[in-house]
This record gives sequence, C-alpha cells and structure tokens, in this order.
Amino acid sequence: MSSRAKITLGAAIVLSTLTVWGVHVQQNQEREAMFRGVLKDDERRIAKMKQRQQEFDESQRKRELYERVQAVQDSGKEPSS
Repeated sequence: MSSRAKITLGAAIVLSTLTVWGVHVQQNQEREAMFRGVLKDDERRIAKMKQRQQEFDESQRKRELYERVQAVQDSGKEPSS
C-alpha cells in the first residue's frame, strides 16, 4: 500500500469518526433541550393551575359576599306567572 493511500485511508477514518462523534454530541444536546422544554411546560402548567385556583377562590369569595348583601334568585327555575 502506498503512503498516499494510507494517508487517504487515515483521513477518511478520522473524518468518519469525527462525523459520528459530532452527530452523537448534537443528538445529546437536542435531547437535553427537549427535556428542558418538558420541564418548562410542567412549570407553566402548574403556575396556570395555581392562577386559575386563585381566580376561582376569589370568585367564590365575591359570590359569598354578594349573596350575603343581596338576595339571589335561583336562575335554574322558571319564574312563576
């Protein structure tokens, strides 16, 4: 085997190895980024649930206050004529 062929073979092996390694590193980075996205989504979902619960509690508190202050008719029944 000539030295030129050995250099070409060596360069091809090095290039292939670096390519495989680079793709592996890139895949790991993408996987980590996707996982961080899932964690962010969970945090946003939990924060939204807390906000909705606070709004619901506030609405319930206001309703109780208004019901104490004024008479409330049951809207589920039809008015009698």
